[in-house]
Amino acid sequence: MTIMMRAARLHAVNEPMRVEDVAKPMAAGTDVVVEVKACGMVPNLANVLNNWETWYPHQPLPAKPAIFGLDPAGIVHQVGEQVVAIKPGDRVYVNPLRSCGACHACVSGHQAKCEYFTFNGYFGFNRNSLEIYKRYSEGGFAQFMRAPQNAIVKIPDNMTYPQAARMGYLGTAYSALKKFGVPAGRSLIINGATGTLGVGATLFALAMGVSTIYAVARGKPLLERLKQLAPNRIQTFSNQDGKVADWVRSQTGGLGADFMLDCLGAVADVNAMKDAMMGVKRGGRIVNIGGTGSDMLFNTKWWMDNSMELLGSAWLTTAEGMEIAEMVGSGAIDLSVLEARTYPLEQINEAINGVASGDGGFTNYVLEP
Repeated sequence: MTIMMRAARLHAVNEPMRVEDVAKPMAAGTDVVVEVKACGMVPNLANVLNNWETWYPHQPLPAKPAIFGLDPAGIVHQVGEQVVAIKPGDRVYVNPLRSCGACHACVSGHQAKCEYFTFNGYFGFNRNSLEIYKRYSEGGFAQFMRAPQNAIVKIPDNMTYPQAARMGYLGTAYSALKKFGVPAGRSLIINGATGTLGVGATLFALAMGVSTIYAVARGKPLLERLKQLAPNRIQTFSNQDGKVADWVRSQTGGLGADFMLDCLGAVADVNAMKDAMMGVKRGGRIVNIGGTGSDMLFNTKWWMDNSMELLGSAWLTTAEGMEIAEMVGSGAIDLSVLEARTYPLEQINEAINGVASGDGGFTNYVLEP
């Protein structure tokens, strides 16, 4: 007998999602089934569902009707017969990163470099993702979802499900900050600091010992709110008031900051990223996690002469999710600054259209199936 569950499914791009009864997934082998208690809402989801073929036609969406939902958290409901370290009742976050699991990149802990790298419940990065979607088709906009055991992060009792449903974006920032090496005692530009990625990056940069954060964004009220997290360590600047590079160098005796983390979104002006990059000192490192979707021209001789590094960083590993869970559990990271705005499953379309209507990255948009 087939057991049914409620799920929100997309039948076609540019159409509202429909809440329907579908077959509940079953666990087998090394897979687990999680009862979803909260699923984060991607800030850019409305644009993805309405304009994907225009923006990124080479990156496939799952076959439709599709259950989206990128950042799920909940309770383990059922485990496969080969699962030994996870049990029903565990409170967990489900990392949506899927990969082949058998290539050199996967077994060395760099799944984002796998040729099958895919976001379960969102989109893929090349045609290989279609094979992943055949195996893991359910995202978090449903009462239950199936996932491989290596995607499971156990969360501490002091982390709420809505907070855990922000793990992907928090972890993207944390993973990128680790790519600076040991950032303690160094200075960092966070470009797009008041957005979903930027607020998380600020929290982790403070916890990781960054001495001075040069927080850049447009809106001054949110910048001031961000500064209150650590008034002596966060300096703020609205890029509406002039050149970011000039401001950073004026704050650093003309040298520039040690590092830069770019958190600007896909539709942002790429020139805003370039401007902030010019505020990084010789030998500096720049990591991009926002995914600004435009070509950028810069003087390659300047790049060479100044020994600059530019890295792209996509998502987090499950191991990094475990590290975040430990930091939250110990109190090293306090997520109480995030304010959850929750929606029931039946309001999925209102939720998608309501994302980004709150206080920037301080608002956490969550669907509660």
